Amino acid sequence: MARMSGTGRIVLRGCGLILAGFAYCCANSAAAQSSNGAAVEQYSEAGQRALAEGNFPAAEEAFEKLGTLEPSVAEIHANLGLIYFEEGKYDRAVPALRQALKLKPSLAKTESLLAMSLSELGNYKEALPGLEKGFHHAGDPQIKRMCGLQLERAYLGLQQDRKAVETAMEMDRLFPNDPEVLYHNGKVFGNFAYLTMRRLVEVAPSSVWRHQAAGEAQESQGAYAAAIGEYRQVLAVDPKRPGIHYRLGRVLLARAQQTNSAEDSAAALQEFQQELELDPTNANAAYEIAEMHRKAGRFDDAQKFFAAALQHYPDFEEAHVGLAGALLGLKKNQDALRELNSAIALNASDEVAWYRLSQAQRALGNGAEQQKALAEYQRLHEKTTAQNGIEPITGSREVTKQEIEKDGPQ
Repeated sequence: MARMSGTGRIVLRGCGLILAGFAYCCANSAAAQSSNGAAVEQYSEAGQRALAEGNFPAAEEAFEKLGTLEPSVAEIHANLGLIYFEEGKYDRAVPALRQALKLKPSLAKTESLLAMSLSELGNYKEALPGLEKGFHHAGDPQIKRMCGLQLERAYLGLQQDRKAVETAMEMDRLFPNDPEVLYHNGKVFGNFAYLTMRRLVEVAPSSVWRHQAAGEAQESQGAYAAAIGEYRQVLAVDPKRPGIHYRLGRVLLARAQQTNSAEDSAAALQEFQQELELDPTNANAAYEIAEMHRKAGRFDDAQKFFAAALQHYPDFEEAHVGLAGALLGLKKNQDALRELNSAIALNASDEVAWYRLSQAQRALGNGAEQQKALAEYQRLHEKTTAQNGIEPITGSREVTKQEIEKDGPQ
């Protein structure tokens, strides 16, 4: 993975929002200063109308003629710079915007637009003061948003990664549900994580932290043999290091599921058990042991280990769902209902919990409640299907996800 360069066009939402933030009305001021009042008014009205319609070629033609007639009116140059920016002609936007500010330095919006144009040209150092000013002091949320996106890009381009992260965190606070902001923030955070891990390799190449990080990276990429090797290196340095036998077990279990290897499955179970010997409070290890028992139909053992996981981590939602599956297998339907209600209280979007709840209600003879639970499962399942392909950047899940096994015990 290469360092993020910071290049790539920042997409700007909706011309109407942009124009509302940046366009200037200049008909009256231009006409008042001109001996060519009628022509100025004609081109000004045509240019403003074209801007409002998003017809940038027509707007460009009108404002270029206005600029020739009235070169001393700042608003004409400001609007022309906006038009060039919208058309992606950043090299032409910069001189137009500079001229506008030279004529009228108080055009704060134009100052922000100039900074964004410079950023689009890759002139990050020159763009930085204007972007910082626009982001931190602009009263218009749209200008703040656009400057913030460009500021993230400029900081990355200048390798000021911590400042990029700080800006991304502030953007997340200001625009928490903006898809474009979320996309760029994800790239910033991912880039910073990569650089942090690379620095770990540089400063401590033989440390347990380096081997553990390498193991987790290999594990997330499905390179199971390499991951096992890295985790073994950690244990060679620190045999009692907590969490490593658990991670080894996770890798062996994943490989067993991929290759259908009984040997790897048995080795995974042994690693989880070793983890619990070192750290009896490791709820994840207890959960994995329980889930292996549940899938094998050993429901009494599964119940025991799920309960152990919940003893140390009462809000372990997946463990509540897993325990309910074991209890359903034991025909302890009322107890299963209790666990599923606890799981849904913790995470109402867990479709497996709703599906098993429908099973528990059916087993208890509650037909209406069964249908309600099944309808919610179907709604969530359709939503999950629509989101297919979006995975956590950080890699694999920490524990095995509960799944619906329609042909087997739940």
